[in-house]
Amino acid sequence: MKKERITPEEFVNSKTCFLSNFPPKECGIATFTKDLSSAMDRRWNPKLKSRVIAITENTALYNYNKKVIMEISKEDIESYIQIAKKINENDNIKIVSIQHEFGIFGGEYGSYLIPFLEAIKKPAVLTFHSVLPNPDEMRKKIVNAICSRCEGVIVMANTAVDILEKDYGIEREKIHVVHHGIPNVSFQKNNSFKQKLNLNEKIILSTFGLLSRGKGIEYLIKSLPSLVKKYPNLLYLIIGETHPAVRKEEGEEYRNELIALVEKLGLKNNVKFYNKYLTLKEIVSYLLATDIYICTNLERNQITSGTLAYALGCGRAVVSTPSIYAEEMLSDNRGVLAKFKDPESYAKAIDSILSDKEFKEVLEKNAYTFSRTMIWSNVAYKYLKIFNQIIHLRKDTTEKFPKIKLDHLKRLTDDFGIVQFAIQSTPDKAFGYTLDDNARALIVAALHYKLFKSESSNQLAKTYLNFLEQAQDETGDFKNQHRNKEEISNPHSEDAFGRAVWSLGFVLNESQDPEIIEKAKKIFENSFQSTSKINSARAIAFAIMGLSYYYKTYPKEEILAKIKELAEKLKQLYEKESAENWNWFEPSLTYSNGKLPKAMFLAYESTKDKKYLEIAEKTLNFLSDLYIVDGKLSPIGQNGWYNRHDKRAFFDQQPSDASSLVQAFLTAYKVTKNPDYYEKAVLAFNWFLGKNHLDQMIYDEISGGCFDGLGKHSLNFNQGAESTISYLIARLMLEEQKKEIHSNENIH
Repeated sequence: MKKERITPEEFVNSKTCFLSNFPPKECGIATFTKDLSSAMDRRWNPKLKSRVIAITENTALYNYNKKVIMEISKEDIESYIQIAKKINENDNIKIVSIQHEFGIFGGEYGSYLIPFLEAIKKPAVLTFHSVLPNPDEMRKKIVNAICSRCEGVIVMANTAVDILEKDYGIEREKIHVVHHGIPNVSFQKNNSFKQKLNLNEKIILSTFGLLSRGKGIEYLIKSLPSLVKKYPNLLYLIIGETHPAVRKEEGEEYRNELIALVEKLGLKNNVKFYNKYLTLKEIVSYLLATDIYICTNLERNQITSGTLAYALGCGRAVVSTPSIYAEEMLSDNRGVLAKFKDPESYAKAIDSILSDKEFKEVLEKNAYTFSRTMIWSNVAYKYLKIFNQIIHLRKDTTEKFPKIKLDHLKRLTDDFGIVQFAIQSTPDKAFGYTLDDNARALIVAALHYKLFKSESSNQLAKTYLNFLEQAQDETGDFKNQHRNKEEISNPHSEDAFGRAVWSLGFVLNESQDPEIIEKAKKIFENSFQSTSKINSARAIAFAIMGLSYYYKTYPKEEILAKIKELAEKLKQLYEKESAENWNWFEPSLTYSNGKLPKAMFLAYESTKDKKYLEIAEKTLNFLSDLYIVDGKLSPIGQNGWYNRHDKRAFFDQQPSDASSLVQAFLTAYKVTKNPDYYEKAVLAFNWFLGKNHLDQMIYDEISGGCFDGLGKHSLNFNQGAESTISYLIARLMLEEQKKEIHSNENIH
């Protein structure tokens, strides 16, 4: 039996334990476990940590990292029982996640796992990496015995649920579908990646993974002569080393057979082998350089494929043999299927993509869009939800927020200001610029500079402030639309005016740069008289916010009088429209609703008039009851909004609305010191991090941008200015509040 490696220090806060193969062992499940446990740690550390019990062959010695705390000897049944007892003795391990493949565990069909599960007293959740239909009696009996001793079962395809239920008799209620995880990669064209790999002017087909006869690569090679005649610059890359078990058994015999076939068919210039176990970075680079990814596996009953999942995640067109997994994953125009062992079918499928640029782009877009549910952060969130159903580990809200990045904000910004829209993460200047976005971006830049003293964010603030200066006319009003079609037809907006006042007041309260202060003060004072002309509820709210921030720095009577004047307008709207079960200022709920109660909290803070506080709390609690559904934020949908006597719309949900509620809760917390408001701010912000009805991240950790909306079935993957700024304002204000809380704790 392998020596137990556990030490007391390593179990501090450790609660989830994975039973699996683990690197440096070279296999797909080892890599999967490493990626999943790392994703769990990124999202939930330090309050939830993951550790690993590695399955090791008797003759092997692996230099595991410190995450591996124990080892089970694969063929030693006593080892399984002894390790189970060690797990029972440790109070810090709350649940065991078993990554299952029949070849991993000892005994017939991995039956040594059964005594482990009989001995263990902690709940176990089992993830099947293969589910074979039509099992023989022994396999069926062992799978049943394993599943009956687990509190939950996870599979990676919907088809696997049907197989387990119909062919094995496993109750459907016990089974959860969580797709194979993938790295989060931005959707990109492949030209620059071809250039980096010296593959310019080539049409790239690729296959990657550990090489073995079951891959069926020879049939794809046989399809190439006809394709090369039509596409002479076609290059097929076979990437990956021979599977260690195959190499041990037969050496490089299969690879040599493939090389001989390539030479026989005269394809030496069209087929290249890369004989290496790839790092994640290398895999992604080759996939991003690929035109069509080829999945050649010969196993019809394959129920998951990490290589296929990775290809979809990189937004690549895919041709695959019709395994059970591929049929499900490539449905709805996400890829093309070719027949098993049929070179002609391969050639036809590949040509159908290469000869039709629009079809290829449809496949790429559909693959990428579908795969967003599979990025590791989303998979980690789904695993925690399942674990929490079995034993409560921790809340699925987190205060471990992503690192603050201004990358996408900077990408959208040029010398004139911030561009309104983006096609995915690429700025689209065709729709020009708005005062709305530049005013909000000014708040982001000013707050970022306050928190981090970054000179680049201070320069961004000057860019956005210059935009406001140029947008202001001689009356003090601002033009909203710039360098687009609406510049003439619809140039002004009350909301934009209010947002400008909000941003100017905020900057004057936060900035310490004399140049910014002087310019912002001048623009603010030029706009001051025009604040009396606004009548829309949100414009009034924005103006109150700006005036309130200004008043904190410049406590002038005329500013206080203006705050009261505008707060009275909101109060009158509330008194006119509110009724039993409708504590609101308008007959409907639309966009950025949180800004209205926030304004009333700030009006109370400035005036100390308790009637403003009463309205603020009533309206924010009204929103809270509507927005928090089943423990997660569900903003009002823009497709119909919510009229008082109608049903509310749930989709599409907007980042600006989620952000406004985060800001409202934080303001309420600052004014009232009620910790419930801070908890709700954190919960609302977690909408961006996957605590939503799709369990998907709205924030893109790679680009630093935010997706434009959450639909009923998918995200809007464009990352425009409004969405990105909305995320950043909420994130920065939470960061500011966390620092203040920690500072107060240190004082006390």
